[in-house]
Amino acid sequence: MSDTLWTPWRMDYIRGEKPDGCVFCTALADGPEKHRENLILFEGEAAFVIMNRFPYAHAHTMVLPKRHVPWLEVLSSTEAKEVFDLVLLTQTIIKEVINPQGLNIGINLGEAAGAGIEDHLHVHIVPRWTGDTNFMPLLADTRVMPEHLDETFAHLYSAFHKAGR
Repeated sequence: MSDTLWTPWRMDYIRGEKPDGCVFCTALADGPEKHRENLILFEGEAAFVIMNRFPYAHAHTMVLPKRHVPWLEVLSSTEAKEVFDLVLLTQTIIKEVINPQGLNIGINLGEAAGAGIEDHLHVHIVPRWTGDTNFMPLLADTRVMPEHLDETFAHLYSAFHKAGR
């Protein structure tokens, strides 16, 4: 007898409509009243933090400039500062709330570098645990998440807003 692992969010992506524009710009343009639905944890003056709807790991988040730009050198100094200030804040909050054993923080610039959405610069923050990679993604195209995306959003959102943001 084998166990069943459910990943219903993958089917939403597979069957769902693909937006014409940038998913990040669209989520931001929907406004604060849709932050929860769009998984936006925090919106600053020049940058914002959003959870990955199709995460590589539990609590996978991204920090982006609000402006739709593909490369780091296009950022103004104000944008770059806020993006990386939010990377630091997000790292701190994830460490406190999620308690990972490590983090991958990275930027894929351009399609050849693995950017799934190459036209809007984004910094990935992926919590990691010893032994968190296993055969499931390879054999079953399935990732095992310990908590529903909505619950993780609620925990992280609360922490961002307690941090005075």
